[in-house]
Amino acid sequence: MIKSLYHYLADAVLILHVLFVIFVVVALLLIVVGGYRQWPWVRNGWFRLVHLCCIAFVVIQSWVGLICPLTTLEMWFRGRAGGKLYDGGFIQYWLQRFLFYDAPEWTFVVVYTAFALLVIISWVCFPPRKLTNRIRRHTK
Repeated sequence: MIKSLYHYLADAVLILHVLFVIFVVVALLLIVVGGYRQWPWVRNGWFRLVHLCCIAFVVIQSWVGLICPLTTLEMWFRGRAGGKLYDGGFIQYWLQRFLFYDAPEWTFVVVYTAFALLVIISWVCFPPRKLTNRIRRHTK
């Protein structure tokens, strides 16, 4: 029963990780397309800040040589469940598994960094609106 719970928790973390990656990649594509098509929501300051922080976290952890905390948590749950563990980073593992792509660790650091530069360029080309607190106090 407990091993089954750990297995489900590992799968939940895996799904969260996949959603995180999808958010980072798809958000940049939507920012660029939306910037050219003048979609106002792609300039939302909070959305853009969250996106920037997500890719910044990925880049910083790759520069310092840390495995993503979501990968570590997933592997911890899988180990507790008695399941198969994998080595290396999340994206590296799944690219190798599904695309048969094998590259040294530094390649992923370069790719993450290049992607982060694209995010920064999107801030210049399609700047977000200022961050504001939507709650306004009304005084009488």
